[in-house]
Amino acid sequence: MASNQIQPRLGNTGFIIFLALLSAFVPLSTDLYLPALPEMTHFFAVPEIIMNLTLILFFIFYSIATLFWGPLSDRYGRRPILLIGLTIYLIASILCGIANSATQIIIFRVLQACGGGVATTVATAVIKDVFVGRKQETTLAIVQSMVVISPAVAPVVGSLLLTFISWRGIFFAQALLGITVVLGTLIFKETHQPESESMRLLRSFGRLGVLLKDPGFTALLMVFSTMSIISLGFISSSSYIYQNTFHLSSELFSLFFAFNALGMLLGSLIYIPLSKYVDRFVIIYSCFLLTIIGGILVLLFGLHNPIMFALTEFPATLASSAIRPPGTYLVLKQQENDNGSASSLYSAGGTIMGSIGMVVVSVAEAYPVAAIALINIIIGAICWLALWLSMRGLRQQIKI
Repeated sequence: MASNQIQPRLGNTGFIIFLALLSAFVPLSTDLYLPALPEMTHFFAVPEIIMNLTLILFFIFYSIATLFWGPLSDRYGRRPILLIGLTIYLIASILCGIANSATQIIIFRVLQACGGGVATTVATAVIKDVFVGRKQETTLAIVQSMVVISPAVAPVVGSLLLTFISWRGIFFAQALLGITVVLGTLIFKETHQPESESMRLLRSFGRLGVLLKDPGFTALLMVFSTMSIISLGFISSSSYIYQNTFHLSSELFSLFFAFNALGMLLGSLIYIPLSKYVDRFVIIYSCFLLTIIGGILVLLFGLHNPIMFALTEFPATLASSAIRPPGTYLVLKQQENDNGSASSLYSAGGTIMGSIGMVVVSVAEAYPVAAIALINIIIGAICWLALWLSMRGLRQQIKI
């Protein structure tokens, strides 16, 4: 079913861009202000771990929020739920920009996370609403390849903004993003028929439990969510690694980070043509192996030099991106209805695991580069083994 028939006002290209912007809310809500984290830490005169709570708590509450927005969008439709969540995000972004203490920033970031949680969840559900089969997997890859451009662009934009304005302007820029997507939602045509009034709201939330009882869904959810430990652990620690450990300026940090983000972009782009000729499971297992190799290379060559760290971390960023389209497709394929609830659990799983990665690197702040390397090795090995065991033990239950 062609998307330009479903979205006459957005059109095919506009529809894909709209989905990409929604899916990019997490990286744009974090990466844009990464260059400002050291400045904010100094401005409020608090330890790094306190300012890192603006990242850690964002992802924790984001994951919680996704568990609500998905079932709500199944119950009431995608469009009205999007408008509510995005409006909360917009207001919270403005409040972050006028905050006067680290405590206020943390509180408003939590509010921002609660509103922003609607975006990725509903975007994934919409893709599942509209596309099927190979077209669904390809669309996921296209949208996610556009999404990962934001980690490359956002820190550069953030660094440029910091040369003209203070860190407060970063949050006003996020508010501008919120306005843009709210406008897009206003012309977005609903893709999901709301459930009948006889369907109680609690029953809608109960679908989360039903999905988790499906062994195939839960097994794949755990495997592919765990990979977020690698990507979000790196994202949360990157500004401190490049600026504090390697003593680079915020401008140089943005360039080094953009190089690693290029791996995220190439991963999804490479997957699209490669998947035509190579079985998706061969690609997935290869990505796990590439992540392990990257971690070993960081330990051997990347501990003391920013250039070598960027080069040796590149395989892990490439692999973690390439694995997202087939991982998302396989998880969602385990159910044929409840698109919003399934998307909620997938988004929540990724952000919860990503938060664990951020906590680990925050605790290991004295040795952040080594921590990133060990995370790559350990998580890559765990995911490889977990998927192999799942496919062996649940062969009849898992839909491929």
